[in-house]
Amino acid sequence: MLIIPVIDIRGGVAVRAVAGDRTHYRPIKSPLADSADPVAVARGYQSVFPFPTLYLADLDGIEGRGSNRDIHARVADAWSGGDVWLDDGSLEADASHQRVRPVIGSETLLAAGACQSALGGKPINRNGILSLDFRGLAFMGPPELLAYPSMWPGAVIVMTLTKVGRGEGPDVKRVATVAEMAGPKRRVFAAGGVRGIDDIRALKDAGASGVLVASALHEGKIKTGDLDQIAG
Repeated sequence: MLIIPVIDIRGGVAVRAVAGDRTHYRPIKSPLADSADPVAVARGYQSVFPFPTLYLADLDGIEGRGSNRDIHARVADAWSGGDVWLDDGSLEADASHQRVRPVIGSETLLAAGACQSALGGKPINRNGILSLDFRGLAFMGPPELLAYPSMWPGAVIVMTLTKVGRGEGPDVKRVATVAEMAGPKRRVFAAGGVRGIDDIRALKDAGASGVLVASALHEGKIKTGDLDQIAG
């Protein structure tokens, strides 16, 4: 399983994401970092485990308030693990750093009124990741995106926003459904609600190739020993 730590950026600092209610996100306080500087948080994650991949969500970009592109570059430079997956609300790859891979959210596609044209572009098919965004039972994206999995790139995130940061457990059933739709040639990653190693095992059994995690790492519910067992 690929375990991917998450940093959400808003107003230039790392924030604590809860239930997808972005207006109430506050600067993160964590034993892993001495400040809410995204670089400090990234280094804090690496003190726990040599994670190969980091997920960076630029909420200012997603909400159309401008990009924190300078922070993207700083975090990517500091991240010694490998790739940085970046969702900044853009339909195009950020070419400023070679290790940054674009994440295209279905929420962004819906807002832009775009779908097949965006997924058919070279950055998505070659190097990008699609995030299927859900709020409760509602899919936040163009309906045809769920109807035609053939449009999906090779890596797909199942993002259940209302589960994020609440410690209620992941949506295992939805992940299993998407994994079945995706088929064996695509990797599916679960995001939202992971509380510990048992949830990660359940998601693996459901067909997930990896999980996105933040709160459980900051709260010490997933420790280095757990990651030694499950990550790889």
